[in-house]
Amino acid sequence: MNVVLAVKQYISRMIGDSGAGMKVLLMDKETTSIVSMVYTQSEILQKEVYLFERIDSANRESMKHLKAICFLRPTKENVEYLIQELRRPKYSSYFIYFSNVISKSDVKSLAEADEQEVVAEVQEFYGDYIAVNPHVFSLNLSACCQGRNWEPAHLCRTTQGLTALLLSLKKCPMIRYQLSSDLAKRLAEGVKQVITKEYELFDFRRTEVPPLLLLLDRSDDAITPLLNQWTYQAMVHELLGINNNRIDLSRVPGISKDLREVVLSAENDEFYANNMYLNFAEIGSNIKNLMEDFQRKKPKEQQKLESIADMKAFVENYPQFKKMSGTVSKHVTVVGELSRLVSERNLLEVSEAEQELACQNDHSGALQSIRRLLQNPRVTELDAVRLVMLYALRYERHSSNSLPGLMLDLKNRGVSERLRKLVPAITEYGGKRVQSSDLFSPKDAVAITKQFLKGLKGVENVYTQHQPLLHETLDQLIKGKLKDNQYPYLGPSILRDRKEALME
Repeated sequence: MNVVLAVKQYISRMIGDSGAGMKVLLMDKETTSIVSMVYTQSEILQKEVYLFERIDSANRESMKHLKAICFLRPTKENVEYLIQELRRPKYSSYFIYFSNVISKSDVKSLAEADEQEVVAEVQEFYGDYIAVNPHVFSLNLSACCQGRNWEPAHLCRTTQGLTALLLSLKKCPMIRYQLSSDLAKRLAEGVKQVITKEYELFDFRRTEVPPLLLLLDRSDDAITPLLNQWTYQAMVHELLGINNNRIDLSRVPGISKDLREVVLSAENDEFYANNMYLNFAEIGSNIKNLMEDFQRKKPKEQQKLESIADMKAFVENYPQFKKMSGTVSKHVTVVGELSRLVSERNLLEVSEAEQELACQNDHSGALQSIRRLLQNPRVTELDAVRLVMLYALRYERHSSNSLPGLMLDLKNRGVSERLRKLVPAITEYGGKRVQSSDLFSPKDAVAITKQFLKGLKGVENVYTQHQPLLHETLDQLIKGKLKDNQYPYLGPSILRDRKEALME
C-alpha cells in the first residue's frame, strides 16, 4: 500500500493515455500540490508535457498545437471553469481526469458545453490527497473542528479524501472507530455512506483477511505532538517546517540565494530516503560520510581535460556530480541549521524535561526542572508554554498540582496571553475527561516491567523514551486484542468474525 506510487501511476496513465505530442497539464490549486509531491517538473517534461497551467488562470493563451490533460477536483467551481473552457477551447483536444467521483449531471453539463467536440476522454482517477511518504498522506486541512464538532466543509473533504485513498489502493475495508469520539464516528459514517452509495466502484476482489480502516481522534493522545522529536524528518518538520516537501530557509543566517528554499523528497533524494527516520546523532555522522565521499570524487571531476575521451567522461559524469554537489550543500545547510536551533533553544535540556513529564512519575523533580527552564532566557516562549502544557496534562489531578504558579511564572516571564491560553485549551482538548485510555499509567505488572527495562537501555534513549499511544493501539489491533466496546465496527458483523478468527 504505497500512496506515492498510487498517485504517480495515475499521473503516468493520464500522460500516457493522451498519446504522443506536446501537452499542457491543466490543474487547480489542490491538484497542483498533488502532482508536485510525486513528480518533479523535469520528470514530467521528459514525457512531452511542456506547459503547466491553472484552470482558474484568466490570461492563458490559445495554443491549438497542444493537447490538454486536465487533472481537477470535481468541485462546482472547477466544473464551471471547464464549461467555460470547452465553449472557447484554447487547445486541440482535452483529456479530462477528475480526482474523485463526479456526478452524472456535471458530466452532462460538460457534454453540452463541448459543442466543438474537443473532449477526447473523461475519467475518474482517485488521486484526491497529498501523498507525503509511501505510508503517509495529508489533505492539508487546518482548523477542521469547531469545538468538538466537525466544520461541515472539512468533514466533506476528509470523507472524499479517505474514500479516494481507498479507491486508489483498491481496498474496501471493514471500518472501526474510536467510540469516545463523535468526530471519528461521524467520519466513519460518512465513509461507509460513500462505500454503500458507490458500491460498484468498491467491488474489489476479496482478500483472505479483509482490510481494516481504523479511525482515531488526536485528542486521545495530546502528549505526543507536544514533544520535541529527534529523527531527521520530524526535526525538520518541527523546527523548520515542511510544506509540500518544501522548506523555507530564507531566515537562516548567511544563507546563499540558491538555498533559500530547498526540496526534501524521499522519491528524488537518496540521502534523505536513507536517513529520514534516523536520529540526529546518526545524521551528523552520515552527513560527514556524505561530504567525505563527495570530496573523494571531486578531484577526479576537476582533473585536466587532455583528450576527447576525458571531455566525454566529464560531460557524462557532470550531471551526477552536480546533483551530488546540490545534495551535499542542501543537507549540510539543513543539518547545520537544526544543530544551531538545538543549541540556541537549549532543546536537549528541554527535551529531557519533556520526556520526564511524559514517562516518569516524579512530580517534585518535574516541577523543579520546569521552573529552572522557565528562568532560562535561551528557552523560547513556545517551548516554555509546551512544558507547562505537558505538566497540565500529566499532573491534571495531582494533589499537589502547581499549575497556577507555573501560569504566573509564564506571565512574569512576559509570555503573550495568546500563548498562555494554550494551557487551559490543551486540558480541555485532551485532558482526563476526554481520554479513552490512560496515557500515563501502565495497566499491569508486565507493562510496568517493560517500562522499567526500557529505561535501562542507556543514556542515548533519554530523549526518545516516550512511545505514542498509537504504538500500543496498533499492537493491540495486530494481536486481535483491540476492544470492540472501545473501537466498535461500523456495519455488518459477517466479515468481522471471520477476520478475528484469522487474526487469532
